[in-house]
Amino acid sequence: MQLKTLITAAAVASLSSAQQTPNLTAALNSTQELSILNGLLGQNPDLVARLANASNITIFAPSNSALQPLAQNEEYTALAAMPGYIAAFLSYHVFNGTVYAANISETPMFPHSLLMNETFTNVTGGQVAGVRARDDTVTVSSGLGFTANVTTADVNITNGVVHIVDNILYIPPNASTVALAADLTALAGALEATNLTDTIDSATDITIFAPANEAFEAIGSALSTLTAEQAAAILQYHVVNGTVAYSSLLSNGTSVNSSSGQPLNITIDDGEVFVNQARVIAADVLLANGVLHVIDSVLNPNSTIAANPDEDNPVVAYSGASSGMVPYTSGIPTATSMIVTTTDAVADGYTAAPTDALSSASQSAADATSSAGAAQVTGAIGAAALFGGAAYLAAQM
Repeated sequence: MQLKTLITAAAVASLSSAQQTPNLTAALNSTQELSILNGLLGQNPDLVARLANASNITIFAPSNSALQPLAQNEEYTALAAMPGYIAAFLSYHVFNGTVYAANISETPMFPHSLLMNETFTNVTGGQVAGVRARDDTVTVSSGLGFTANVTTADVNITNGVVHIVDNILYIPPNASTVALAADLTALAGALEATNLTDTIDSATDITIFAPANEAFEAIGSALSTLTAEQAAAILQYHVVNGTVAYSSLLSNGTSVNSSSGQPLNITIDDGEVFVNQARVIAADVLLANGVLHVIDSVLNPNSTIAANPDEDNPVVAYSGASSGMVPYTSGIPTATSMIVTTTDAVADGYTAAPTDALSSASQSAADATSSAGAAQVTGAIGAAALFGGAAYLAAQM
């Protein structure tokens, strides 16, 4: 839907209802398209009370066609069985600050949601989503490449605004899960080989500059001779602790300190972002505890020179290295169609309890949803198409 149309439609609706702006409950009760969401909220009275007392909020509200297939998806119903997941899921669709369609531009913004449950996120201020206008369409990006489009914008409520979207927002999983889903198997294997997986997954507010598999392959000869300690030092140079550096926060000519202490130099030239000599090829992949940017070469903590795109012969981070087999991938599964399992999404020792929250909420709206208009099961979680290696990266570029 065109952004101008969204804004115009919202303006007309605003004029017709200017005398009485509904609260959230009234707005949901009067919008049949949001009846499943309304049912889910009804099963979470604590969250309803929290929303009633909140001010200046923005809700990206999944339509019935976005939510209905989840009740029939085994992977998602497994998540729904976890104590606290439905409340976390709903909280991730509510954001601090009132964001109208007219305020959204091609430069992505990353508002903080009400999701602060440390079982599911470790981002200070609450987990974020990426919001931007692209080709006159407002899109909201969440975990594992899920993208939702705004279909109805600027529905005013007494304490904020609601935008109806055509897909769910998926809670971002941890870095090791994302690495496998995005076919960053060399990185996943390297983290395992150096015993850094748990450290990275449990950190707070991190930024990872993640080399693609081809980047590891290109310097295979140099990596094959490293000790575990040397490999760990290189990996730590790709991580920034205590700062979630979304693309909109990166500035040309600046630097950030890696977890190993050496600087990472940021260069932006003609829309391309470089970290030292490495180019960012997929930005803003959201993590449970921060953000990941995929880069096209492996960074060298002993070669921290900033990129100069005008140079005919740029500095090579690992001079003399030659390509070889993709390292660190032995025993690491290839990219799969899984989104996340309960063991990926919860802390150690956290157990799931049976629940049919999604099913019951979906069933309560079944009479109001014609079979002809019902979304197909494959529509909501088409993980194989979205998250399979190159397809996943291409979707982010």
